[in-house]
Amino acid sequence: MSSAVASQNENNWFETDAQFHNLYPLSIRLLAVRHWTPLHVTQRVVQYLTPVGNENILDIGSGVGKFCMAAANSAPSAFFFGVEQRNDLVKHADAASKALGLSNIRFIHGNFTQLDFKLFDHFYFYNSFYENLIDTDKIDDRIDYSVELYNYYNRQLYNKLKEMPSGTRVVTFHSLGEEIPSDYHLVEAQMNDLLKFWIKK
Repeated sequence: MSSAVASQNENNWFETDAQFHNLYPLSIRLLAVRHWTPLHVTQRVVQYLTPVGNENILDIGSGVGKFCMAAANSAPSAFFFGVEQRNDLVKHADAASKALGLSNIRFIHGNFTQLDFKLFDHFYFYNSFYENLIDTDKIDDRIDYSVELYNYYNRQLYNKLKEMPSGTRVVTFHSLGEEIPSDYHLVEAQMNDLLKFWIKK
C-alpha cells in the first residue's frame, strides 16, 4: 500500500468501491468487480442480518474480506467472521482490516465444512462455489476445481443450515438457492433475484 493511500482518512474508505479497493494491491483490485461484494449490497445485507445488533455473522468464502470489513464498519456492535480457504487472501484481509482499525472482525483460514455453524447467528453467502463449474471466472489456479466439489459444497452447506435453529437468517448473492433447505422462507428478492433474503421457519 502506498504512503498516499495509507494516509487517506479512514472515514473515506467506505465512500465508494474504488476507494475501498485501494486498500489492496493491483492484482486484487483487478478481481474486485467479479468476486467481491459491492458496498451498496453490503448495506442491505447488514440491515437484514443484524436485527438485534450484536449478532455473530459468518461470511462463507470471504475472499479478501471486503464484505466483512464494510459490514463491521456499518454495524460496530455485531461481530463478523470470514472463512476462506486461500491463505494469501486471508493475509490480504488481515492487512486491510488492520489498516482500518476494525476490532469486530476475524478471518479464519480454512474450509467452511470444518466449522461449527452453531457458533454463529446468521450467514452471508456470495456464491463461492461457482468457481468449480466449467467456464466460470476463477480467482486463481491454487485450489482444485470440479463439478463434484460444487455438488459436495452445496450439500455440506445445505446440511449445516438445516441444523440451525428457527429464526436463522441467510442472505445469498448470485446463488441458485440449491444450498438453502426447504424450511427456509424467502423473505425478499432484490436485484433481479440475484440478492435473496431468507429466514428459517
